[in-house]
Amino acid sequence: MIVDELHMAELKVLIVAENPLARMGLAGLLNSLPELTMTGQTGGADLNAELEVSQAEIIVWDWGWGPTPDLPKDIPIVALLKEASQAAEAWGAGARGLLLGSFAAESLGAALVAVAHGLAVIEPSLSSVMGQLNNNPPDALLEQLTPRELEVLQLVAEGLPNKTIASRLSITDHTVKFHVNAIMTKLGVQSRTEAVVRATKLGLIFL
Repeated sequence: MIVDELHMAELKVLIVAENPLARMGLAGLLNSLPELTMTGQTGGADLNAELEVSQAEIIVWDWGWGPTPDLPKDIPIVALLKEASQAAEAWGAGARGLLLGSFAAESLGAALVAVAHGLAVIEPSLSSVMGQLNNNPPDALLEQLTPRELEVLQLVAEGLPNKTIASRLSITDHTVKFHVNAIMTKLGVQSRTEAVVRATKLGLIFL
C-alpha cells in the first residue's frame, strides 16, 4: 500500500483521555512501538499547556461521551471511537484518523504515522457512515469524480498497478489509464501518490 511507503523520525504522541485507565492502556500500547514516543498525557482540561510542554506532533484522543471537545487546529488527531455514531462528530471536529473498537498496537501506530503525513485513516466499518458526509464534493475538488473514478482511486490507494485494477473492475488497461489521468486532472496533481494523498485529505477515499 502507498501508506507503507511513508517513513519518518520517531513520532511524538500526546495521549488525551478522560479516564486514567484509558490513558494507562494507551501509554502501554505506544511504548511497545519503536516508531512512536509518548511525550505526554492529559485528561483534556490542560490540553494547550500539555501540548506546549510535550512538543507533541500528533494527538491520540480517546473519544468520550461528553460535549465535543475543542480540538486544536494545528496538530493532527486520531480519535478512538466507542461507537460508529461518533464518527461524524469526530470528523467534524477535525480528527482525521478514526478507529473503532479494539485494535492492535501496530494498527494504531500505522494510523498515527499516516495521519501525521496528512492522510486520512478511517476504520473500514465506518466507510458507510463517512460516505454520507461526502455526497457533496469539497470545494477544493476541481471537478466531481465519477463513481468509477472513485473505485479506481481506491484501488490505486491500495498500491495496485493498472493491470490488476483492470482485472478487478473487468475493464481494459487503457481504460484504467484514462481514469487515472482524469483523476489526477480533477484533483490537480501530477502523480498517483499525490492523488491518493489529496483524496484522503478531502475525505474522498479511506485507507
